[in-house]
Amino acid sequence: MNLPHRPRRNRQSAAIRDLVRETELTPGHLIYPLFLQEGEANTPIEAMPGCQRWCVPDLVKEAGEAHALGVPAIVLFPRIPDELKTRGAEACHDDDGLVPRAIRALKAAHPTLTVITDVALDPYNSDGHDGLVSDDGRILNDETIEVLCRQALCHARAGADIVAPSDMMDGRVAALRAALDGAGHTGVSIMSYTAKYASAYYGPFRGALDSAPKAGDKKTYQMDPANAREALREAALDEAEGADILMVKPAGAYLDIIAKLRAASTLPIAAYQVSGEYLMIKAAAASGWLDEEKIMLESLLGIRRAGADMILTYFARRVAEKMA
Repeated sequence: MNLPHRPRRNRQSAAIRDLVRETELTPGHLIYPLFLQEGEANTPIEAMPGCQRWCVPDLVKEAGEAHALGVPAIVLFPRIPDELKTRGAEACHDDDGLVPRAIRALKAAHPTLTVITDVALDPYNSDGHDGLVSDDGRILNDETIEVLCRQALCHARAGADIVAPSDMMDGRVAALRAALDGAGHTGVSIMSYTAKYASAYYGPFRGALDSAPKAGDKKTYQMDPANAREALREAALDEAEGADILMVKPAGAYLDIIAKLRAASTLPIAAYQVSGEYLMIKAAAASGWLDEEKIMLESLLGIRRAGADMILTYFARRVAEKMA
């Protein structure tokens, strides 16, 4: 058969496949989300097998080992004791709080590790929302931003390299940039949760932090999963307000959104492979239905192929160990 084009010629050996491979996945593309808690013990997270809430000393050890394997960055998520949760979320900007202490310990032990912090009120808010809640149940946008600025400044003072507002309040990127710059933290980057959808994939995460809303839901501030063009509007606003990195969350069910943002912006694009995505892979593998390692790598490669420059994933250390 005389065929002028035979694509299989570029697949006939491992060496040729390597030469023509279009998308690369390395530990350097990954960000490792880590949960932390007060005390001197670690607590396994039942809904997220292989993950746990770390005490600060063991968190520092885990982050260091992942960093030594080539993972460049971690992002912190705190489980705050119930007695510190208030309607005003005051504990979020306590310089002696759990997150600032962890940042200082991480930077002291691992100066080259990039430390990212979540900026949102749901771990600290007795209402369980990302923003302050009015007496009649509304999420207060501008009042929330004032608290978020205090939280971001607290993290910057402790040594955070990047703050990541995940609250989805309007105008928070501009306010955070102004607050950080005004306090002399011009080198602290903002990784904005630009297209954060009101997703059912977050369930295990909320259980890990005990941060589910006590009433209502998050649909008045997180995005409708049906909307794609809205993500472009959010991206344009965040870019204009001074974001350094744009994020899409979740990742797997929103590959089209990642691709749209990649095409629309020259800023780096991050994507978060969230707890529900992680759990589905772990559960299917535990049942013997899927090969966990192969699906782990294929799912992450798909997110990279869609256009993500970096991926937040609970598999970060596992991937780095496999590639070491």
